[in-house]
Order: sequence, then C-alpha cells, then structure tokens
Amino acid sequence: MGDIYAIITAICWSSAVILFDLASNRFHALHLNAIKNLIGVFGFLMTIVIFSIPIPSFTIHDLFVLFVSGIFGIMIADVLFLDSLRRIGSGLSAVVSTLYTPTIFILAFLMFDETISIWSYLGGALVIIGIILSVFKNLNRPNKKNLYIGIVFGIIAQFLTAFSVLMVKPIMENNSVVVIALFRFGIGLIATVLIILIKDGCSIFFNKIKEGLNDKIVVIGAILGTYLSVIFWLAGYKYTLAGRAAIYNQLSTIFIILIARVFLSETLGYRKTIGVCIAILGAVIVTVKY
Repeated sequence: MGDIYAIITAICWSSAVILFDLASNRFHALHLNAIKNLIGVFGFLMTIVIFSIPIPSFTIHDLFVLFVSGIFGIMIADVLFLDSLRRIGSGLSAVVSTLYTPTIFILAFLMFDETISIWSYLGGALVIIGIILSVFKNLNRPNKKNLYIGIVFGIIAQFLTAFSVLMVKPIMENNSVVVIALFRFGIGLIATVLIILIKDGCSIFFNKIKEGLNDKIVVIGAILGTYLSVIFWLAGYKYTLAGRAAIYNQLSTIFIILIARVFLSETLGYRKTIGVCIAILGAVIVTVKY
C-alpha cells in the first residue's frame, strides 16, 4: 500500500502546486504558508476527532524530533519552497525538485542504512530524466537575482523536506500518520504565526488570514497540498522504503503536465510526450522490479 499512497501524494501535490503558483502573486510566502498550514491543522484535528484516533504518549525524545522536524520541514522548508516557486516559476522549480529523490536515497542510507535495488535507481533516474525533458523548453526566464536566489532556496527546501520526513520515519512505525502530521504542522504553524506577528503585526496577519480563507484557490490548494497529500505522503514513507516513496512522489511534475493537458487544454508536444513516457516507464520499472 505504501507505493499507492506515494502515487496519490504526487497526484494531490501536483494539483496543489498549480494552485499555489497562481496564489503566490497575491500572498507572501510566509502568509501563504500560515494559511495552508492552518487549514491543514484543522483538517488533521477533525480527522482525529471524527475517527477517534488516540493521541500516543510520546517520549521526550519523540517530541524533540517532531519539534525539529516541524521547524525544518514545515516552517523553513515550505516558506523557502513557496518563495522559490514565486521567483522562478513552476517549470524551473520542477527541475530543482528533482534533487529530492537522490537526497532521500543518500539520507536514507546514512540514517537507516537503507538500500534499494539497482532497478529502483534506474527507475528513479528515468523519472528525473523524463521530468527535465518535459519542462526544459518551458522554463520561465527570471532575472539573474531571482534565478540564483530561487534556485538556492529550492535546493535548501528539498534537502530540509527530505531530512525532516526521514527524521520522523521511526516514530511513524507505531503511531498514526495523522497524529504525526498534526504535531509537525502544528509546530510549524505556531512558529510561522509568531514570525508574522513580530514582522507585520496583528492587523496585517488577521487580514491576510481572512483573505486567504476567502480565496477558493488557496483553500482548495491547502486541502489537496497540506491535508490530503501530507497524510498520504507520510503513509507512503511508513509503509514502503523511503527511496521508493521518493521516486513515486517525484511523479508529481508529470501529473502537473497531464492535469494541464486535461483541464487547461495545454498541448503536450513531442518533447513533453517523450518525457512523460520516460518518467512513467521509470515508475513502472520501480514497481515491477521491486
């Protein structure tokens, strides 16, 4: 089931990225991060209440790990990703995001001595090649300052995201992923809100929250990208190898292309078509040669 969860993650996240990209011109990365995390935390709380999911008795060490994971992966990484997306656009951001899979490979090996088959490495490489081929001719051309800053922010965001989710992998083995998500995003939300209050004051904060909650694009993006995708994302890492989950997660860029084709009537073209086929072939190899 871990593989299926990871693929669903890619579908939800790809839809959310398109929506966040549309909203990034109206909201600062900090404000957008706070709004989407607020909606996500509310969703996690409602899920726990409705399904009577018990809150485990975490150890001091577990709480510390969840705190660090929330700060690195939710407050810092998400803000850097959203700011990078605003600066360089979704096309170039997709290329930068290909660092996510090899980062997971390396960190999973260093942290858990996890290894995957040579076929999985081959499949992962094909997915990355397919993504780069698909978006290469469709990259935005930001000015040099935004280009360099956006790429650096994107690289740091990918590393912190990978590191933060692997930190909590041992804790997830015996605990609900919804509870883990609530703790991580709750911590990230509180830290982000405190920064905004110090930086902008209460009035701007509440005005932006109100504006975001009335924005259908932001709300739907948060439901898909913060609530649903996070639950499936963590479940993927819980029930399969980290390297395999990362490869399937990377398919989100390919799904963005397919979603744009179906719902926005964007043409594929031969380059995109070849790239999509290569990436899908890579995912099939990972699945079949497990």
